[in-house]
Amino acid sequence: MTNSPASSSESTAFGLLDKRIQRWIWSEGWTDLRDIQEQSIPSLINADQDVIISAATASGKTEAAFFPIISHLLRDDSNMGSVLYISPLKALINDQWSRLEEICDSLEIPVVAWHGDISASRKHRFLTSPKGILLITPESLEALFVTRGSSIPALVTSLKYVVVDELHSFIGSERGKQLQSLLHRVESCAGKTIARVALSATLGNMRLAADFLRPRTGESVRLLNSTADRHDLKVIVKCYMEEDQPDAGKSSATEEIAQDLYLTLKGTNNLIFPNSRSQVETYADLLRSKCEKDGVPNEFWAHHGNLSRQLREETEQALKSGACPATAVCTSTLELGIDIGSVRSIAQIGSPPSVASLRQRLGRSGRRRGESAILRCLCKEFPVRSKSAISDRLHEGLIQTVAMIRLLIKGWFEPPDVNGLHASTFVQQVMSVIAERSGASAALIWSLLVENGPFDGIDKERFLSILREMGNKKLIMQDRTGLLLHGELGEKLVNNYEFYSAFVSEDEFVLQHEGRTLGSLPISRPLVADQRIIFGGRRWRVIAADAQSKVIAVVPDPGGVPPKFEGSGAMIHDRVREEMRAVLSESEPILFLSHSASRLLSGARDLYEKLHLDSRQALVDGDSILLFTWRGDRVNDALSLLLSTSGHRSWNEGLAVRIKASDSSAVRHALTTISKDATTDPDSLGLNLATLIREKWDWALPPGVLSNSFLSMRMDLDGARKIAGDLSPYVT
Repeated sequence: MTNSPASSSESTAFGLLDKRIQRWIWSEGWTDLRDIQEQSIPSLINADQDVIISAATASGKTEAAFFPIISHLLRDDSNMGSVLYISPLKALINDQWSRLEEICDSLEIPVVAWHGDISASRKHRFLTSPKGILLITPESLEALFVTRGSSIPALVTSLKYVVVDELHSFIGSERGKQLQSLLHRVESCAGKTIARVALSATLGNMRLAADFLRPRTGESVRLLNSTADRHDLKVIVKCYMEEDQPDAGKSSATEEIAQDLYLTLKGTNNLIFPNSRSQVETYADLLRSKCEKDGVPNEFWAHHGNLSRQLREETEQALKSGACPATAVCTSTLELGIDIGSVRSIAQIGSPPSVASLRQRLGRSGRRRGESAILRCLCKEFPVRSKSAISDRLHEGLIQTVAMIRLLIKGWFEPPDVNGLHASTFVQQVMSVIAERSGASAALIWSLLVENGPFDGIDKERFLSILREMGNKKLIMQDRTGLLLHGELGEKLVNNYEFYSAFVSEDEFVLQHEGRTLGSLPISRPLVADQRIIFGGRRWRVIAADAQSKVIAVVPDPGGVPPKFEGSGAMIHDRVREEMRAVLSESEPILFLSHSASRLLSGARDLYEKLHLDSRQALVDGDSILLFTWRGDRVNDALSLLLSTSGHRSWNEGLAVRIKASDSSAVRHALTTISKDATTDPDSLGLNLATLIREKWDWALPPGVLSNSFLSMRMDLDGARKIAGDLSPYVT
């Protein structure tokens, strides 16, 4: 169902725009505004409120924000003011830069991208006369605070708007907490509230997103949601059997998937999403090899974060140009709003990381009028044998894929997680404030970052213990007047460019062929001379590895295997597991499954019924007891931790929590005890502190704060205690 927007002659919103913007719209041949633009123009034109714009990819979000913003700037040419556009990716900055320059060039509104590829003279001009639109990443904004702290007030005095693109990509992460802190510090330096505008195609709960955008007063944020440009969706789910020990000469499931993709996708533009960078390399290589075997130009290109900028841009250009068919085998790097044009279909290999991610990916397909969006899901499953694990017998990967597609169709996707303590990023922000102001009192830091800032989960006791620990680690020191300064180690770390990011970036080797940089590999995955690898969808042999310069030289070679990369490690939400249970408990056929997938679903449903899992949530499996919680990973991980603390070895297996025990009465007693224990003291959980250091500055936290920060972001203890009480009667 689509909404037909009003023509520009009928639009009241169009009449609010500056006449120069109106002329630009006419010159582009636009006959109407889209519904999200009709909503946003009156909301943004006066720069007097915060707004979230939620609309599908290619629905005109950028114009929805910037038509009224530019019109506002044009109200006073002599005192234009400025706009801060914050993007999660440098590539997205470049993309938006070219789009905004088309509009702003004739209007004499400067548009400046701020990253390493932009000349220092152009940046200096903006700092000297801050007007127009500045496009920047959180890390570059952090660098401005650290290196040009005294210049920030003058830079932001004339600021009218802050625009955050791809808002969903920030929420719940350390980088997102850094962004919240930077936005608050910008307003503190400006001495005024500045209109915040956020753009996103994927927000599971817009009210939670509003709380993230404007902490403490999220209810004041105006929420705009597009209902236009909804397309039909065509879905097919196929399964391929992966033998434990495949017969010689028989194709593996990976090879069968590659063959299917090649025959189905060749001649068109598509995106293929495996679930790791190493799988990207595997499939890009297999598909490119098939093009070579058929004697046709390559149509399949790799795209992931470890490839060089040049290789990524070659893939993007191949998709965008439309000159020849092109399909990208990619990670989440092509989920975000980089302009690659429309693609015919999306292929997802394995279960998607989340429903939200699936929705974001699917927004790339079916963008032309009259086209349906097409989703192909390709699942690997193992044959069921007498000793197969329960998860394999229930075909967990297939069931999770089906559940996520059904939730996607229902319009549900994961709400943002806004409850983390993010103490690691608090350490970074303390050091950044000290750098910005050449020293700061504890009272000022408390007021700026905690009392009036985004770190309101840090109480005074935690605040003081963090400062003491930072002092012990020589990150900060206190002079005779009580002013906090950088300590010996702190000075060294703040003066390194790696300080500006809030997340861990592992040291990497650079891969080069005849002086051309191909990309990078984590230093934890060392390569040696004569080793064969696949990278950028092509096969190489290492001829030299220089550990000191961190450069690896390679030459083309017919052999090779993909280097190992880490996967996404996504946490599955409670609602997804609930839907998985619904899929298993029903008897109706799933119409979007292939014959082989339907057969596996039927077998899984038969087992679900045979085990009475509709009314039974615990069963004995060898020397273990399985607890079917039907909850997400935050609950399952927390329940496993609480059980282990009570003396029962246990771990999260996805659909169930496995307890290494045969004494059901002892397990039942442990569950009952857990359900009644309301303690929140992490010290009582017996956590191994060394395993909790996941974020960049965790090493600088006192043990109690480290434990609390870890638990707040990764586990749901209250949910685990509730499910423990619900499950205890089933353990007999």
